[in-house]
Amino acid sequence: MTERELPCRELVELVTDYLDDALDPADRARFDAHVAACPGCDAHLAQMRMTLAIVGATADLEAWPELSGLLEAFRGFKRAV
Repeated sequence: MTERELPCRELVELVTDYLDDALDPADRARFDAHVAACPGCDAHLAQMRMTLAIVGATADLEAWPELSGLLEAFRGFKRAV
């Protein structure tokens, strides 16, 4: 990438690499500068972080023996039509 300003559409495409710390320093600086100046992209980044935290917490819950049977029962549940 060049030193040009990062548009919102490109930021959305790079958010996973950003969160995985896979951007080179120049691109990470452009990303950080854009998020600092763009409330919409700042909110998008916060939502992505929250989504990852919730997914991680859910995966941890599935390992609890107290919940594994309950989760299995719900997975097999079919609503009567």
